[in-house]
Amino acid sequence: MSALIISGKELAKEKRESMKKEVELLGKEELQPGLAVILVGEDPASQSYVKAKQKACEEIGIYSVLYKLEDNVTETELLNQIEALNNDPKIHGILVQLPLPAHISEKAVIESICPNKDVDGFHPISVGKMMIGEDTFLPCTPFGIVEMIKSKGITIEGKHVVVIGRSNIVGKPVGQLLLNENATVTYCHSRTKDMKNITKQADILIVAVGKANFIDASFMKQGCIVIDVGVNRLESGKLCGDVVFEDAKEVASYITPVPGGVGPMTITMLLFNTIQSAKKSIVTVK
Repeated sequence: MSALIISGKELAKEKRESMKKEVELLGKEELQPGLAVILVGEDPASQSYVKAKQKACEEIGIYSVLYKLEDNVTETELLNQIEALNNDPKIHGILVQLPLPAHISEKAVIESICPNKDVDGFHPISVGKMMIGEDTFLPCTPFGIVEMIKSKGITIEGKHVVVIGRSNIVGKPVGQLLLNENATVTYCHSRTKDMKNITKQADILIVAVGKANFIDASFMKQGCIVIDVGVNRLESGKLCGDVVFEDAKEVASYITPVPGGVGPMTITMLLFNTIQSAKKSIVTVK
């Protein structure tokens, strides 16, 4: 029996409809959530992501402003722009699209964003609070993954989760969020020995390595839940994930597609974080 699909596209649509109503209610209090996006350079993938984020903001009524900076912008100029946004009361969330040019320190940029406006959840303070389970802005892709699993009524507590990939953006934080939900978490990466033996123990398998069709059904146990985070473009122009979908769906109980899986939820949780930041600003002002 083929796996049931966890559609991030459908779940994102539901959540955005709810968020749109919430933004309308905030408008009655004369508050419009605001998101500032900074894009450095002309990277096509980054431009595409930013365009999608702006469109999503427009659809639900979030004020969005884009700052496009040239590749040769200095780190100081970029940090000055962030500081101005830190002090702008109309802006509740600041997102600097990664990657950045080599001459700019991502660490310095991330740390310069006010934690109260860190809707990407990358600031060390946000990461620290996430680690100990305190209320904070959660990184959007991992947050979206947890929401997708929960949307199907799947119990996370007690499950063995195996995460393939250990990036600071997805791999590490998604494992921590699931640990916070009382799962048992194992990480696999490029130095892992006998990976297949480990992944075949997973109740929930999360694949985030950025390699097309890297994992097939031979890495999975029957009935596992497969979350494919990868988005890879083949020479044909077709998008595919890190998982061999047609193969895996015959073994898994639930699986996310690519496209239409994790991607739409990443932007949705960014919108969610921006709205939460705006609501917290009311409390701060009062």
